Amino acid sequence: MTENTQQQPASTPELPTQYAPAEVEGKLYERWVERGYFEADAKSEKPPYTVVIPPPNVTGSLHLGHAFEHTLIDALTRRKRMQGFETLWQPGMDHAGIATQNVVERELAKEGKSRHDLGREAFVERVWQWKGESGGQISGQMRRLGDGVAWSRERFTMDEGLSQAVQTIFKKLHDDGLIYRAERIINWCPRCLTAISDIEVEYQDDDGELVSIRYGDVEGAAQGASDTDGGGRRAGDAIVVATTRAETMLGDTAVAVHPEDERYKHLVGREIELPLTGRRIPVVADEHVDPEFGTGAVKVTPAHDPNDFEIGQRHGLPNLAVMDERAVITAHGPFQGLDRLEARSAIVAALRAEGRIVAEKRPYVHSVGHCSRCKTTIEPRLSMQWWVKVGPLAKAAGDAVRDGKVKIHPQEMEKRYFDWVDNLHDWCISRQLWWGHRIPVWYGPEGEVVCVGPDEEPPSGEGWHQDTDVLDTWFSSGLWPFSTMGWPAKTESLAKFYPNSVLVTGYDILFFWVARMMMFGLYAMDGTPPFHTIALHGMVRDQFGKKMSKSFGNAVNPLDWMDKYGSDALRFTLARGANPGVDVPIGEDWVQGSRNFANKIWNATRFALMNGATVEGPMPSPEQMSATDRWILSRLNTVVAEVDAYYEDYQFAKLSDTLFHFAWDEVFDWYVELSKTTFMAGGEPAKVSARVLGEVLDVTLRLLHPVVPFVTETLWTTLTGGESVVVADWPTDSGFRDEAAEREIELVQRVVTEVRRFRSDQGLQPGQKVPARLTLDGTALAPHEGAIRQLLRLQPEGDSFHATATLPVAGAEVALDLSGTIDVDAERKRLAKDLAAAEKEKAQATAKLGNEAFLAKAPDNVVDKIRGRLAKAEEDIERIAAQLANLPQG
Repeated sequence: MTENTQQQPASTPELPTQYAPAEVEGKLYERWVERGYFEADAKSEKPPYTVVIPPPNVTGSLHLGHAFEHTLIDALTRRKRMQGFETLWQPGMDHAGIATQNVVERELAKEGKSRHDLGREAFVERVWQWKGESGGQISGQMRRLGDGVAWSRERFTMDEGLSQAVQTIFKKLHDDGLIYRAERIINWCPRCLTAISDIEVEYQDDDGELVSIRYGDVEGAAQGASDTDGGGRRAGDAIVVATTRAETMLGDTAVAVHPEDERYKHLVGREIELPLTGRRIPVVADEHVDPEFGTGAVKVTPAHDPNDFEIGQRHGLPNLAVMDERAVITAHGPFQGLDRLEARSAIVAALRAEGRIVAEKRPYVHSVGHCSRCKTTIEPRLSMQWWVKVGPLAKAAGDAVRDGKVKIHPQEMEKRYFDWVDNLHDWCISRQLWWGHRIPVWYGPEGEVVCVGPDEEPPSGEGWHQDTDVLDTWFSSGLWPFSTMGWPAKTESLAKFYPNSVLVTGYDILFFWVARMMMFGLYAMDGTPPFHTIALHGMVRDQFGKKMSKSFGNAVNPLDWMDKYGSDALRFTLARGANPGVDVPIGEDWVQGSRNFANKIWNATRFALMNGATVEGPMPSPEQMSATDRWILSRLNTVVAEVDAYYEDYQFAKLSDTLFHFAWDEVFDWYVELSKTTFMAGGEPAKVSARVLGEVLDVTLRLLHPVVPFVTETLWTTLTGGESVVVADWPTDSGFRDEAAEREIELVQRVVTEVRRFRSDQGLQPGQKVPARLTLDGTALAPHEGAIRQLLRLQPEGDSFHATATLPVAGAEVALDLSGTIDVDAERKRLAKDLAAAEKEKAQATAKLGNEAFLAKAPDNVVDKIRGRLAKAEEDIERIAAQLANLPQG
């Protein structure tokens, strides 16, 4: 263990009788910031430890998931700072293109205006104004939570420096042939009026319809008929296709069948009638078609479906767009001007009237894509957009993990990562928005296309104009690990703090953000990945495991729980539930329990200070210590080693649970209680134990600090007189172990635990004193008789002592005189009734488990449950029989 070098004040420090988080948290945090504890010096010779914050969207406030993630990152960085690293936790926010534009447009709508009323420049000014007014909310919440971020380095993805980074990498990718412009099918949101990427589409099962439509000769016979009409068409020129989007048939330019499908071979290369349009479309053979699915024929709408677009490209089919950007029908005819859903119903009705509907199924449940921002149903749309050719970038991102340059934790998440990066499609990066990084491309009057870097003058003159689109938000946030440190300039910060030590983030944005950072980091930084480790955590859910959502009514504002229970209580609850890659259920009663833990730490430290606990002077030698002292120091070193191992493995739940049980159970409930008799006796043993207790509290508070920073700061500075636990040394395992002392105290714990259980079984109140005779001679328990009597409320036996119950335990014997303390007859009747019930339960379970017919049919879980009932009944019988045997004899 690291020995504290601070000096304790000469006078005995005092603490208020109760811990009041609201009175101390804000003041402590501002003191930490003022003293510059969280700042990072690029000139420092200390080893670096860097973590970037997953930048929250400027649109909102921190939710419980943010509080969870920030708690984990803060714990890591606080520990590393104490270990002597030059620690940078990089803060900042994301401009969140679509989300922010939507928020400001809603504000304008309240004024009866749209962004078009303002114009682009004025609208962007309005967004910056909104950002200035609302952006501080997140910073305030981070301070409340205790986030130890380097505030002087705070960045925003639309800052001038970060905008320069965006232009630089766009230009580099463009010049390297990795950015191009092409007309492709994209995911279009008719509400946000922009393209969105595949990973911004949320799929859910919706109730829709499946309509089977006969194309071609409506009166046609079965396929293969050979009769022809006067126009040379066969009477069997009809094919049935099924669709969930009947409105798109207006844009069909073919019907596709499999080349080997005998049912349609006679039609391949021919044209059939497209209902309601007056057009004729070809039948094409394409291996994409599954002949076993449905009728084995599919309608082809190249301008409104990604698979159809590919078929169209292979067969040279025209791309016929029949909807505008708001998903309103533009095709000439009776359906023009109808919304897509209105058109769907009208078209099906018209087809039904012509006798072309073969079958209709409603509801037809199928997976439908929705905009992740506004939840509007996505419309696949053919559009000219900018794309990133991700092939070589994604390969590098995959290889970095395969080669061990980057570790994913937990390792089982690697498969999910590889499944994604190994199968990436080119990334649509242009968005039809006004808020964001505008694409740095200019178009000339003669069709010129010029990509402009940050240090280049854009072309000017008549007819020149800049692309009106902006970049996908994930494009700029993908640069976050190095753009925040001044790239493309070769800054001291970049040299010192890149790459990041670890990325702590949710598995849900492994594809959105993590893969983008990997691709861009490796590309821009000469093959150096943006971080050494990707530590993935799960999602915060309610106490029933249900996703938290405002619509479900179970969303929690973390500020509410911090106001009620204190920030430490919320942080400890979140950390204690954080198993790598696993979702975290949380309920208010758990936060209340963590508040009780903070109070326990406070009260125990206050008691220790009142009894002289100190860090002054050297530690006593083991020879000067009692077995109790040596036991707690041995356990303390073991816990230091365990906590370190858990931190290195990102096992926040295990390290928090280890510290909880060590502090509450071993330090407060055992060591402090066992030492009370020593403190009361005074003398040299009391001084030794006071120094040991001071050491144990000093180290325990330092171990707890990264997770519960506020209460530990108050207690540690009071105990030690030190400047701040934030900059105190992290404890190290000194290697001290005393197995003999640990075994000795384990015997004491066994005696106390067994007698306490017996007292409880006999209905004795915890504080009720009972005469007892302890036979401890010849055992390791002898030196602890005073402490055992104190803990068990056992009085000396006295002259009239009559042993009515004797408990042999741990090689010793505890005889109790319960005369007059309980109603023996009533207790014997109660226990006899309980014993009969347990024996009946055992008989029933035994009978079922002995029934071969039952065992052959019953599910495994049912059989296991009955085995559990049998084991429980047998335990109850043994326990109750022992209680009856120990009752005083009348």
